Amino acid sequence: MIPSPPIRAAVVVASDRCARGDAVDASGPAVADVLRNRLHANVVETRCLPDDRAELSAAFRELAHPDRAIDLVASTGGTGLAPRDVVPEAARDVIEREHEGLMDLARLRCLEQTPLAFLSRGVAGTVGSTLIVTLPGSPRGAVEMLEAVADVLPHAIEMLRGEPNPVADQGRHGA
Repeated sequence: MIPSPPIRAAVVVASDRCARGDAVDASGPAVADVLRNRLHANVVETRCLPDDRAELSAAFRELAHPDRAIDLVASTGGTGLAPRDVVPEAARDVIEREHEGLMDLARLRCLEQTPLAFLSRGVAGTVGSTLIVTLPGSPRGAVEMLEAVADVLPHAIEMLRGEPNPVADQGRHGA
């Protein structure tokens, strides 16, 4: 079997303070480290944007464009309950097929570490063959939520790429 090419990923940080240069972001680099070290992903782009729905939607749309060939966009920040937390809405503006179960799994797996995981309104879904996941803004929360679903992301990417899955094919064909 031919090995899959590495996951091509992008990281989007939603933070007014970081976008203005008033603070240094720690969650984006932490998420990029998990993508590189745990998923062996090639992080091809990182962006820090203000908590602005239109700007975030435009970034998600651009990063998911087929010409970019990005498999996974992981965003941090803007998933809470504060009035400027608009990342789930920005992602939904672009997402073609929402995948509620992925973030439900992340919240459930993080429950033992912190019940605050259920305050995250993070969403996941696909735009063409790109998977978007929205993570909390704290480095710890973002890393925990990403690591909570890291074991299923490679298979999700393979399915989005249309790559054959011998295990699934076995079950389908009764072999």
